[in-house]
Amino acid sequence: MRNLFAVASICTFFALGAYAQPASNTGSATATKTETTTKSAPVFRPTKDQIKQGQTVLKDKKLYDGEVTGVYNDATRAAIKSFQKSNGLEENGRFDKATLQKMNIALTESQGGAATIAKTSTSSSSSTVKRPAPFRANEDQIKAAQKILIDGKLYTGVQSGDLDTATRDGLKKYQEANKLKITGTLNAVTLERMGIALTDAQKANVAAAAAYEAAKNK
Repeated sequence: MRNLFAVASICTFFALGAYAQPASNTGSATATKTETTTKSAPVFRPTKDQIKQGQTVLKDKKLYDGEVTGVYNDATRAAIKSFQKSNGLEENGRFDKATLQKMNIALTESQGGAATIAKTSTSSSSSTVKRPAPFRANEDQIKAAQKILIDGKLYTGVQSGDLDTATRDGLKKYQEANKLKITGTLNAVTLERMGIALTDAQKANVAAAAAYEAAKNK
């Protein structure tokens, strides 16, 4: 009788051990799966139009001599890296958010762009919009403006492409003579009055600034 009781006890011990083992494995597998499952960060993708604008900016800066196609190619990537290096950005060869913003290229609403106006309901407060990046003239535009100032006897320097103090003084005189706001900067209005074309990126920047002002004054 004692032998039967001993055998039964041993069988019960092994049965309990076998029953407990799978539960441990399942818990471990679940923990591993939980640890390895992570959410991927959203990938920033420029639009075709933004790539075109970026290629135009790179052409203006003499970094790219290819076609404005709106498609990445080796020449475009190399030009982007040169631009990023000279502007202290990550040299990844992509039109990422930081690079587009440095080029004054407006971002789309889904990208969290500067011209993004938050939609509001009738019960909400005023709309919000981010201030766009400051307007900047490129080197060729500054040179063209300096020639106009020289021809108009408003500037006695050289066509350096630098917006120095003498150039700013000449611009103030030009703006005063043409009844423009006297800023001493080569802004979009002054460029247009001088007959100097804006780049696509600058046009987008002007549009973003107009959207910002419209939202601010609502």
